[in-house]
Amino acid sequence: MKKALVAIAFGLTASVFATGASAQATLNSVKQKGFLTCGSNTGLAGFGLPDAQGNWTGLDVDLCRAVAAAIFDDPTKIRFIPLAAKDRFTALQSGEVDVLSRNSTMTMSRDTQLGLDFPAINYFDGQGFMVRKKLGVSSAKELNGASICTQQGTTTELNLADYFRANNMKYEVVAFATSDETFKAYDAGRCDAFTTDASGLYAERLRASAPDDHIVLPEIISKEPLGPAVRHGDNQWGDIIRWTHMAMLNAEELGVTKANVDQMKTSDNPEIKRLLGTEGKYGEAIGLTNDWAVRIIKHVGNYGEVFEKNVGEGSKLKIKRGQNALWTKGGLQYGIPVR
Repeated sequence: MKKALVAIAFGLTASVFATGASAQATLNSVKQKGFLTCGSNTGLAGFGLPDAQGNWTGLDVDLCRAVAAAIFDDPTKIRFIPLAAKDRFTALQSGEVDVLSRNSTMTMSRDTQLGLDFPAINYFDGQGFMVRKKLGVSSAKELNGASICTQQGTTTELNLADYFRANNMKYEVVAFATSDETFKAYDAGRCDAFTTDASGLYAERLRASAPDDHIVLPEIISKEPLGPAVRHGDNQWGDIIRWTHMAMLNAEELGVTKANVDQMKTSDNPEIKRLLGTEGKYGEAIGLTNDWAVRIIKHVGNYGEVFEKNVGEGSKLKIKRGQNALWTKGGLQYGIPVR
């Protein structure tokens, strides 16, 4: 009996080690393929949107490009797979995509029950409402009895129910499978209000038949920490995604940009030296070259540059940095030290 128990224990231990070893495979798989597969939005301005020629742009898109740059020194070695909300996590779980970078909210259940990890938060958001100006509503608390367009399979549905229940209000949900269907229904007048993450409201308003006829109400009814997701168990891959984002944050804080990154490699600042790989072997520690951050910044830019271009005041969305400002400027974005 004792021998049998030992054999069983050994078998379980071997199984655990084998599972762990096989999980540490994403980076090798990406290198062997020669490109990164990124799960992206089906089309959300500022975050993930292809043009008529299939050229992708957006904040989430640029995070994937930064990962490709860190690995290959080439941000074009990437394939974007557009995924509807209901399909995104299954595609990641099945290995159809290497990373999901698609304005997805990190929650406890997603982190613990779906076999996923969220290595970073690249956009702090919250759910809001958009209505037509002619509705005469200036607050979400005036939506009692309203019909609300929302997307199925998202945290948006749950937040909507919680908000109306907490405020003892009634509503009629009008749900659709995709974000495109949801917004088109709202724009066609099939519901009184449209709800999604506030960033998405500003993006979708651009697509309205008459954008100036719509307003975003002031209430933010939830916390929506949006970020990339990877499969649970591959710690090295999770580290690469996390430190890609952190490198972009630290670069902004240290004043390292696309334009000056080569010049900054001669800096005597120890933080810059470690970030850019002229001191230490921090890139090798995550399976990359020591100039991994230089590659990211040179090809894609620091976080502030990427934010401004895609969703900030210099973009069509004109979203203020707000919570997504650096911690040194009153925001929540905080780059973990490279040391």
